Amino acid sequence: MSTRHLISTDDLTDDELRYVVDLGEEFSAGRAVLDRPLTGQIAGIYFRKTSTRTRTAFSAGALRLGAQIIAYGPDDLQLNTGETTEDTGQVFSRMLDVLVARTAGDPEEMRGWAAQDRMSVINAMSSVEHPTQGITDLVTLKRRFGKLEQLRVLYVGEGNNSAASIALSITRFPGVHLELRTPPGYGLRPDVAARAAAHAQRCGSTIVERHDMADLPPELDAVYTTRWQTTGTSKPDPNWRDVFAPFQVNAAIWQDHPNAVFLHDLPAHRGEEVTADVLDGPASIAFDQAENKLHGAMAVLDWCRRGIVG
Repeated sequence: MSTRHLISTDDLTDDELRYVVDLGEEFSAGRAVLDRPLTGQIAGIYFRKTSTRTRTAFSAGALRLGAQIIAYGPDDLQLNTGETTEDTGQVFSRMLDVLVARTAGDPEEMRGWAAQDRMSVINAMSSVEHPTQGITDLVTLKRRFGKLEQLRVLYVGEGNNSAASIALSITRFPGVHLELRTPPGYGLRPDVAARAAAHAQRCGSTIVERHDMADLPPELDAVYTTRWQTTGTSKPDPNWRDVFAPFQVNAAIWQDHPNAVFLHDLPAHRGEEVTADVLDGPASIAFDQAENKLHGAMAVLDWCRRGIVG
């Protein structure tokens, strides 16, 4: 077995990203063969922050692929008594084959855990990126449209870790147009925006970020939002909701884009970032997207332990 890590989607080459997305879509469509490649392996599931979809997806996915799992909560490790993250990583790597971790903190901690060749490390969400969410999003779009090339996607809301991951992944497919409409002061991190722009230039796609909701693109295949209060974060501005209010996704968008699908990484707060008639309406594929967390997780686990197969 090989050892590969996924801390950022930028850890994947273009071919590897396409392979993982295609494999996730095959799992989603029921076409992939479940040959249980993780039989005999142990996956650690370590979450410091709350999770419904990602934790369940990686736990169920590891089990379906033949692994056994050990789950850790935020108060279970000696990190709380002062043990260094480096020492914790050394111990993990001598007992586990895969570590799936949500820290909601600096991803460099996970880089430290990945500085060995025995245990794969998977970022289940850091403060900067949520790469497995980005892969889930691409699996969902591929499943819906049969392709990723040439899609036109509108992202509305905070330039958070989910926004970063869709920006860093979908821009690597030719002909894609990704437009982000983020509230003033809550856009993509400059380093993420620069990396996504470099991907777009290299791969023949386009990415635009604006801080208003005027003059939306004339053609859209998908509209995507996330909740305004990102897991594990808080906003220092007490009036931040006033800044976010114009960026609510509601039915008015579908007046000009009747064929667009709606995505949401969940959990959702109806009446805030999205209205109930959109989230629960015919355009919504948000719960298909949630289900694809499992299929994307299985594809990531398979790639981390086996690489490209076939």
